[in-house]
Amino acid sequence: MAPTKKGILERLDAGELVIGDGGFVFALEKRGYVKAGPWTPEAAAEHPEAVRQLHREFLRAGSNVMQTFTFYASDDKLENRGHTQRFTGQQINEAACDLAREVANEGDALVAGGVSQTPSYLSCKSADDVKAIFKKQIDVFVQKNVDFLIAEYFEHVEEAEWAVQVLKTSGKPVAATLCIGPEGDLNGISPGDCAVRLVKAGAKIVGVNCHFDPETCVKTVKLMKEGVEKAGLKAHYMSQPLAYHTPDCNRQGFIDLPEFPFSLEPRILTRWDMQKYAREAFNAGIRYIGGCCGFEPYHIRAVAEELAPERGLLPPGSEKHGTWGSGLDMHTKPWVRARARRDYWEKLKPASGRPFSPAMSAPDSWGVTKGHADLMQQKEATSQEQLKVLFDRANKCR
Repeated sequence: MAPTKKGILERLDAGELVIGDGGFVFALEKRGYVKAGPWTPEAAAEHPEAVRQLHREFLRAGSNVMQTFTFYASDDKLENRGHTQRFTGQQINEAACDLAREVANEGDALVAGGVSQTPSYLSCKSADDVKAIFKKQIDVFVQKNVDFLIAEYFEHVEEAEWAVQVLKTSGKPVAATLCIGPEGDLNGISPGDCAVRLVKAGAKIVGVNCHFDPETCVKTVKLMKEGVEKAGLKAHYMSQPLAYHTPDCNRQGFIDLPEFPFSLEPRILTRWDMQKYAREAFNAGIRYIGGCCGFEPYHIRAVAEELAPERGLLPPGSEKHGTWGSGLDMHTKPWVRARARRDYWEKLKPASGRPFSPAMSAPDSWGVTKGHADLMQQKEATSQEQLKVLFDRANKCR
């Protein structure tokens, strides 16, 4: 009989590092299994082999958590995006749990069931209506006996509070991450105050995910940590940022960048950037360190390699790779062999290879959030008439 794995709080309470996984919707969209726009996870039921393989690659790269591929898997989101005719929310959530558990059992990894923000909240449905949406997902997670729960990708702390309140009724540990930067949520509530509200709602782990780059996310989690400590509360902290440089983002994050979502590649962080992120997150007191959109397995491997001294091991994915390019010392060209050292890659300023490419962009600053007519959710695709209004408004803003 296999030994019982230590739970998420048992690990964090003991001061252990936990490495998360990466961004499934972006990775699987690039591989042809997810549709950009809806970003819904029907691939868990439709193409389980693709989801299973990505889980397996993150495990090999060093991930300690297999997060269920249930992003936007709430019934209201799936119905709005036309997927309930083929797969029910329950089928998708069950399939995602089974895949995550299968791969987690291949290593020392835990399974986290995840819920995210809902169209119901943006359309101003009541707290009871929104909580009922979360409850349906959580019933599946409890049935499948996931190890802990994550409320992730919330732009408004109020909705995240509602999610945490429902998640904690499961009796399982709850983590909560907002997709916010240092300016706070879309209602202007500061990161510190957001974190305090989440801890009081029942979250044992708080932090941020998505929307911003690692530097911004670490800065934001620091603010959350300061707020929690000032309030005399205790929590563990997590960070799961983008794998893109986003210094030009506004409060809405990378969604407002004109490059979103199909031209972000020039902004991708290198594996050496990721090692810097891992060290900065660790030094900030963050012990759950992972990634979100844009994070591929090699990015997580870089995080695991940087933190190998603290963890006491390298991931299996480093067997062929070595650290800091050490395998290059076997290259045929001597000048490439000379790059097999840390100081070379740390000091390198990578070129984009794109002549006359701008260093920054001007974000689309719509400045709307919950309750605005533009965010009332609809099942139909955007019409030509609606597009014309959007284009005209965008042109006036430029």
